Amino acid sequence: MDYIFTPVSADRFVPESTLQYATLINDNLISVGKGRIKGLYLFRNMVDGREKTPLYGVYESAIGELGLSIMKTMLPNSVRFRKEMSSEHGTIFRSTVFPADKSLLKGSGIEDLVNKICQITSLNAHSHGNEKE
Repeated sequence: MDYIFTPVSADRFVPESTLQYATLINDNLISVGKGRIKGLYLFRNMVDGREKTPLYGVYESAIGELGLSIMKTMLPNSVRFRKEMSSEHGTIFRSTVFPADKSLLKGSGIEDLVNKICQITSLNAHSHGNEKE
């Protein structure tokens, strides 16, 4: 594994376990040069755009103090992330087999996150899986 991308939600309990995990990986593998991990990147997940919680700033400061960083790219909290394949709707968002329906991607933050991950890992997001480009 070369890179680790870890979601962090603005919750009182979830970030604590996520930061413990990230710190353990950073301090015991990345910082000391064990293994092949080139980077650990945290990103905000389940962000409520209507809510401006002070937890975001508090956790960002704590993340910095731990020697970690958080990506600017965020994924909103949305019911579309729970949308499974359905015979009556015909749209798919969450699937390990089929790509997300394009109409559901708008505003999801997924494309921005994928592009940022591809930039970090030096992959070309637009030609991945498409031999014509």
